Amino acid sequence: MAPPGLLVAGASFLAFRGLHWGLRRLPTPELAARDRWQWRNLCVSLAHSLLSGAGALLGLSLYPQMAADPIHGHPRWALVLVAVSVGYFVADGADLLWNQTLGKTWDLLCHHLVVVSCLSTAVLSGHYVGFSMVSLLLELNSACLHLRKLLLLSRQAPSLAFSVTSWASLATLALFRLVPLGWMSLWLFRQRHQVPLALVTLGGIGLVTVGVMSIILGIRILVNDVLQSRPHPPSPGHEKTRGTRTRRDDGPVTRYNSTVSLKD
Repeated sequence: MAPPGLLVAGASFLAFRGLHWGLRRLPTPELAARDRWQWRNLCVSLAHSLLSGAGALLGLSLYPQMAADPIHGHPRWALVLVAVSVGYFVADGADLLWNQTLGKTWDLLCHHLVVVSCLSTAVLSGHYVGFSMVSLLLELNSACLHLRKLLLLSRQAPSLAFSVTSWASLATLALFRLVPLGWMSLWLFRQRHQVPLALVTLGGIGLVTVGVMSIILGIRILVNDVLQSRPHPPSPGHEKTRGTRTRRDDGPVTRYNSTVSLKD
């Protein structure tokens, strides 16, 4: 008989695939109609990030023993939340493989593979659930990143909502991504003699991978959304060229070079 965690992960996989299928039956905002698949994919990812991120924050607040004893200290519902995230990442990976070329999504697929490998350890063994719950705090930042991309997709940049979301992305990246990654790295280093070598290696690879991607992500948002959005004095003869590209049919079209290739 399959462990309960695997059953939950399987149900989660079906639920998130079903959510994506259901969104196909709903109208897509007109401005985002050119990329309906990405809109649906981001909406599903936003739903998971809000669920897992808020659940991890609430769970760690109500049950701080999970941080004090990341290996054994956890309530049963925490394992369910981790298993739900495993199902989501598998579902999202399948969605990426089905709708995108490997050249465009290899970085996300590598990220998903590492995350699923680490979270599955907790689901299969019933241990390290507290450690996994701390890692799910990163989804609070991912929720801001998904919302930022949805605003980009619906042509809401530049706008007040986009500016607020960009700053929220940077703030939560520092607080709910880099701080938990630092805590997990320090804990893993201190407990390296108590944790099996294979898990130390797997966890170390995961932390380095996600950490590097997070730093690159933060730099891109800072450059694209903050530094490049500052007004600059126009150069002679170039007053109308910055941030535009010409089209033969209907004149200049504004170009926002603010996309970030990493989704979470």
